[in-house]
Amino acid sequence: MAQGRERDEAHNVAIGSSLSVRWVQGFPKQNVHFVNDSTICYPCGNFVIFLNIETKKKTVLQCMNGIVGIVATNVPYEVVAFSDRRLRPLIYIYNFPGLTRRTKLKGNVLLDYTLLSFSYCGTYLASYSSLPEFELALWNWELGVILCKKSQPGTDVNQMTFNPMNWHQLCLSSPSALTVWTIERSNQEHYLKAKSVKLPMEDGSFFNETDVIFPQSLPKDPIYGPVLPVSAIAGLVGEEAETFRPKDDLYTLLHPTMHCWTPTSDLYVGCEEGHLLMISGENFKATVLNKMEDEPPRVGRNLISPVTMAYQKGGVLASGIDGFVYSFLIKDTNYKVEDFLEVEGPVEHLMFSPSYRMLLIQTDKGSIYIYTFGEEPTFEKVLEACDGKFQATDFITPGNEYFMTLTQSGEVCVWGIDDGVCVSRICLNMPGTVLACSPSSLSAAVGTQGGFVHFLDVRDVESPQAIHKAFLSKSPVQHLLYDQRGIYLLVGTSEGYIFVINAKPSSLFQILGFIEVGKDILQISTVSLLEIDMVKVMVLSPLPGTGRSRLEILTLPKRLPQVSASFADQRGRLRDEFVPKSVYEIEHTLSSAVLSFRSNQIYGFCNQVPYICSYLLPEKDHSGICILKPYQKVQSKQYGPGMLSLSPHGLWLITIAKCGFLCIRDIQTLETFARCRSHSPQGHGIQLVRISMDGQNILVNGRDDGTLVNLRWRRVGGNLTNEILEHSQQLLTSLRNTMDEENDYLSITRRDSLDSGSEAEHANMKSSSSQEELVHVDNMEEIPWIEQKSQEAIKKEVKLFSNKRTEIKRGIKALVKTVLDMMKENKAVDNIAKLEPQEFGLDLEELERLHDESEEEVAKIRKDVEMQNLAKRYLAELIKEECWNSMAVKGRALKCFHIPYVVENFPMKERTDEELKELKKVVQQKNIEAECLRLQKEIVEAQSGITLVKKHNEEEDEEEEDKTVKDSNLPNYLLGSLSTDFRVHTSLLSSQLELHSREEKINQIILLKDIIYKVKTAFNNEFDAAYKQKEIEIARIKERNVRIHEIILDLDLQESVWQPEFEDCEKPERTLVVENAEIRTLKHVTAWQKAKTELLVTHEMEQWLVSQGSNLRRQALMDMMGGVLEVKKEDILRMVIPQPAFMAKPETLWSEEERKKFKEYEKKVKELNEERDKYRKSLEAEMKKLQNAIQESTQSFDEHLKRLFEKRVKAEMVVNQEELKINNLVFSLLLDEEISSREAFLNNYLTRKQEEKSQTAEAIRKAREDLDVYKEHYDNLVAEDKVLDRSFKKEFSEIPSYQVDILYKLFKRRPRIHKQKVHSDTNSLVPFGERPGSGKLNKDAFAQLMKAMDDLDNINNMPEGLDPSVWDHFCMTRRTKVENEQEVKQKAAGLMEMAAFLRRRTDDDEKVQHEIEKVFHELILLQEDKVKFQLNLTIQILLKQGQVELENFQLLLDYSDAVLINRNIIEDLNSVIRTQGQKKVASMMESKEVHKGIFQIEWEHKKMEMEMEDLNQKAWDIQMLFFSRDHQKYLNEPNYDTLIAVQIGIMEQTIAVIDKTHKKNVENCKKLLKKLGRCSNQKDIANYTLSCNLREELVAVSERKDICNAMGSKLTCEKIAKERYENMMQYQKLTKISREQAEQISILQAEVERLRMKTFPALVQM
Repeated sequence: MAQGRERDEAHNVAIGSSLSVRWVQGFPKQNVHFVNDSTICYPCGNFVIFLNIETKKKTVLQCMNGIVGIVATNVPYEVVAFSDRRLRPLIYIYNFPGLTRRTKLKGNVLLDYTLLSFSYCGTYLASYSSLPEFELALWNWELGVILCKKSQPGTDVNQMTFNPMNWHQLCLSSPSALTVWTIERSNQEHYLKAKSVKLPMEDGSFFNETDVIFPQSLPKDPIYGPVLPVSAIAGLVGEEAETFRPKDDLYTLLHPTMHCWTPTSDLYVGCEEGHLLMISGENFKATVLNKMEDEPPRVGRNLISPVTMAYQKGGVLASGIDGFVYSFLIKDTNYKVEDFLEVEGPVEHLMFSPSYRMLLIQTDKGSIYIYTFGEEPTFEKVLEACDGKFQATDFITPGNEYFMTLTQSGEVCVWGIDDGVCVSRICLNMPGTVLACSPSSLSAAVGTQGGFVHFLDVRDVESPQAIHKAFLSKSPVQHLLYDQRGIYLLVGTSEGYIFVINAKPSSLFQILGFIEVGKDILQISTVSLLEIDMVKVMVLSPLPGTGRSRLEILTLPKRLPQVSASFADQRGRLRDEFVPKSVYEIEHTLSSAVLSFRSNQIYGFCNQVPYICSYLLPEKDHSGICILKPYQKVQSKQYGPGMLSLSPHGLWLITIAKCGFLCIRDIQTLETFARCRSHSPQGHGIQLVRISMDGQNILVNGRDDGTLVNLRWRRVGGNLTNEILEHSQQLLTSLRNTMDEENDYLSITRRDSLDSGSEAEHANMKSSSSQEELVHVDNMEEIPWIEQKSQEAIKKEVKLFSNKRTEIKRGIKALVKTVLDMMKENKAVDNIAKLEPQEFGLDLEELERLHDESEEEVAKIRKDVEMQNLAKRYLAELIKEECWNSMAVKGRALKCFHIPYVVENFPMKERTDEELKELKKVVQQKNIEAECLRLQKEIVEAQSGITLVKKHNEEEDEEEEDKTVKDSNLPNYLLGSLSTDFRVHTSLLSSQLELHSREEKINQIILLKDIIYKVKTAFNNEFDAAYKQKEIEIARIKERNVRIHEIILDLDLQESVWQPEFEDCEKPERTLVVENAEIRTLKHVTAWQKAKTELLVTHEMEQWLVSQGSNLRRQALMDMMGGVLEVKKEDILRMVIPQPAFMAKPETLWSEEERKKFKEYEKKVKELNEERDKYRKSLEAEMKKLQNAIQESTQSFDEHLKRLFEKRVKAEMVVNQEELKINNLVFSLLLDEEISSREAFLNNYLTRKQEEKSQTAEAIRKAREDLDVYKEHYDNLVAEDKVLDRSFKKEFSEIPSYQVDILYKLFKRRPRIHKQKVHSDTNSLVPFGERPGSGKLNKDAFAQLMKAMDDLDNINNMPEGLDPSVWDHFCMTRRTKVENEQEVKQKAAGLMEMAAFLRRRTDDDEKVQHEIEKVFHELILLQEDKVKFQLNLTIQILLKQGQVELENFQLLLDYSDAVLINRNIIEDLNSVIRTQGQKKVASMMESKEVHKGIFQIEWEHKKMEMEMEDLNQKAWDIQMLFFSRDHQKYLNEPNYDTLIAVQIGIMEQTIAVIDKTHKKNVENCKKLLKKLGRCSNQKDIANYTLSCNLREELVAVSERKDICNAMGSKLTCEKIAKERYENMMQYQKLTKISREQAEQISILQAEVERLRMKTFPALVQM
């Protein structure tokens, strides 16, 4: 089996042993690819598996740098590419079937490649990487270089394909977008250009998106300024503004899932929503295809979204998750769905073979089917995948023919070791965990997630069968292990139980018992040697939180199955005295440990550090825990958690780890003698390893990569093979009899299904059915063995103590009766002697538990309520702090006494220090500006010298200083508010017509806020005064009502007293205080609060009694004088004159004295009544007076409050006016910021476009330079080709001319290349037909042409009589000519491609230039809008009611009551003037255009005359064309070429003579040059001498000049004369030069005319 890999065998060669991969078993997790028509490949772990469809033979290719990432194939070149998954991954290109590496591609990707795709023609490979680059790269995989690359940050792509008909197009699709990339090429330069496809919305319709950068449909608002895009409103100025859309404008689009190309370069795209799209290859516009429904929809077979698609003629094949392959027949914009094929499971991938004869179908599990087209189509399963990844594996004894695997879903498969072919499979229908094969019989055990152990009969490997099932516990089975002799089966669970099962089928796999060890068992190892009658079992478990590991070594006697009843207790636990256990601890954590076959040493794999240690066991027995120290420590090159295992003969230590390496070490030295990497750390390394009994086969299972690798020995050094083979022979010999017996018993006990327990266990269950009151057994539900044993023990205990139980029941019944009687008696006694019901509870602990539970529940509820109350109080505090405490002026209201008027004040917060600081700053700035303006005015007046005006201004200044409050110079209608009515200082405000800058608007807002604050403060002051006045009035009314109430009592009137009170709106602080009357629910009172209240009530009662007993004086006063010492005037109405005692007698019995007394009595009564009437009238008058006073005072207050209400309305109006101005200013600031944001964005966008423009210009420059160089090269090639053609006869001038003619005809002859005819049925199947030629096809065509040229060069084709040497020379010349022609053709194609590339770059540059111009235009418009917005201010004007706007045609002379004068009057006049001026300018321009037209017509007339002269002259020149003798010789001479060759020879001789003469002249010139050099040196010496003399003369001249300057300057006339003389000389010189130049020009013109007449042909008139 061929294996392509990179090996590092230095270590293995030194030792002499090495491992190699025999075969690899795994199933595809990625898409399967065709390498050729008969071979497919897919990645699996560290390998790429090649599968021959016809022979089912597999070939593997191993990636030595880790797990295989993504795979792609190129069918024409028969190469496969794959990437490795590691940091900075590489891409490898391998040939097939040789599996030799062609190249290695290294890019800048940091993490992983996610997609690879070959072009259908050419040596191009596209790769895409995910995080962090998101980079699309185009490679030339033959040269191993990146041609071009582009980055798409944040874009995850799930499919990438080349256009089969055009390698220049590449489609990338993701769940949210579809992009078509165009690859443009210019010679060796490549360029990627993306075009995004606009996808429709979920309902299939398209959304018309507006241009975000340059929106065209924005409304125009002439009042509130320009309307800007949403990005400017959002304040975005960067690149995010180009794609920003509001939330309301975002619509969910279709989500592409799969796409495929068509022969017309269109795209079919399947969407997640079930739509099918067609993307046009010309404009890349999407069209939603309509589905035609001919039949009713199929139940349960709705194709929601195509998972995969493959193009065929007339439509596509698609599949979903329902297990069907559908055929979409597409016609125009409609398609029809038909059933094509049904598969067992959901289809994940569809792919046609290169010849389109076969359709590959891949399911989600990894199974592969091949559908072959033809007259009789066939459907074949090529690869059947297992249901899930491999969980466990083991060899079937003896381990040289078959092995078994277990998957996560519970599927057990039997495989052949030689070829790795699946022989049979059986499914347990429950998740599996572990698998083990018995050494003593042809049976296997499978552990499941539910705690079951299934036993399988594998005597017949083609039909394994489940024969027994044991339900041990409800916890998952984590470990399953047979000892070396197959005596026991050890089952470890996650709860820390190890079950010991008899491994022999003859015992029906009896469960002997269990042993309890530590939880989270890491590993179980056994030692069962032939010469020992016991089995050593070692269990490794961690000690959480201590950083240690525990080792427990158990000794199981061989005779345990015979006496298992006495070795275990009633609950199934093996007794410690019969199964001795030794406990050891290691001071560091181990991930794995095994016991040596000598049972005196332990080997452990350290968890934290990469070391393998050995530990010596103490020879003497010990009690308790023994601490083991490392005896031998070897550093391991393996990293990550590792596992150890021993070979069957115990002399090899096998180590595996997360790194993926398998190492086989010598048990004595712990040195590695064999090492192999079968997995990688990216797949979390190796899960388990199994070695056959003879050591020749090693199975290695990956943890997460789903790969099973079979290793074999390639070289074994020393006696390694002999030792293990001898041990396996001894073991098989000793087990042969046992295996025969047990296998015979398997044939007897085979049946379809068995119950979970043995017959004895069933009998025990039936016998215990009478004890249902304590133990309830459900026959429908299986019970674990450990629970059964526990229930059986409980039943035995119940049966043993049944009498005692009956006696206890009787006692309990008597006790219950006694308690009930006591409770009845308790109800009849008094309350004092009555007991609480809970006191009769006998189970005090239960009562206490219930009480504690209720207390806990109450505490929980109380805590929840407290937390809710706390949250409410916190919210109330926040509200109070925000709306009440933070208010400097609390909001309150005032109500009238008699009328329904309510006046509210302005709630105000205290101004912050920052606000005051800003206000102070603005006020100071305004004062400085005013002072500067005043000083400027004074300076101007001082300069004008108007003294009177100065004095007048000084008087005005003095008057202004005397004023306390200064009003603004602006009238109210321009001020925009009535704030001056509240005596607010407004002089600092700027005019509304002057607010142009941003700073002025901000300062105006601050001042307006201050005005609002002052207005509110002024009103609040008046409100506070009114509030105090109402408090005084209410106090007065209370005083008067006291007297009125006394009068009403005195007069005994049934009248009510009117007493006004403040309401809650007038005193809002009452709302914050909760009165007791407002609480309707009862307050929860604790016990101590209740006791305190009772104590206080008792104390108050005692104090009251004491006070009542000591008040004797008051009681005596009440008895003697009615409680009054002096009779007041107010008591006259209550005074009663007592009747004399004799009035009780009849009047006839009265005496005289009694009659006198009666008269006095009547007189006193009369006087008293008169006094009463008089006093009553006075009281009534007083009461009326008081009532009138109250009425007057309250009415006057109501009138005052009514005026205050009107002022409140006016103040609110002023506040609203100022706030309206603030809002307008804020809006203008906001709009200014939006305009600035828009301007900044446009500038940034312009900068980016200018950078792009520079890039495009640079690309154009480079492309043009490359084109010029390429064109020059092409022209040279064409010239060389022409030279070859022209010099042919010269090359063969020595042979006769007729032979030259024959050779020239052969020279022009080209062989015909017969194209291979494609078979008709193949051509009909392949939808893409003949694809464009690639580089390889061009090379093949050229090679075929050269091969045909060999036929033409054959000696048989040589003309007769021709010398063979001449023929050979001719063949070489013709071959050179053909090669040159092919190169010219290739260069011509490249030249056209480069020209097209330059044209596209030019178009891109023009497009960018257009964008820049558009941005400039937009900036200009924006700046105009900005200027208009800054100039066109929004002002607020106060108008009187009834004031109207005048029409334009109305003309008034008096504008005294006008607010604003209409500017249209002046503008109309200006427009008339402007119109007349424009008319005049237009007439002048029209006249100018007329004159210009006349000049143009004259110029055109003159031009036409000159052209006519030129044409006449050309006609004459043609007539007089000179016909030379050379022309005549060419026409008359038959052997003109020979004559020319002779002339060329003569000319060559002449050239040689001229060259010789030229060389002589050069020598003479060199001699002359040397002579001139010597003269030059002499001249230099002379010049040096002259320069020295000149320096002396200059000194003398400077001295004379100083003397002249000292004597005086020359006369002015002499200077003027000298200047005139110099000017005249210069004029003469220039005149002479111009005359000479004119003569030269005339001579040159004559020479040009002569040459022109010489070159023109002259035709003699016939």
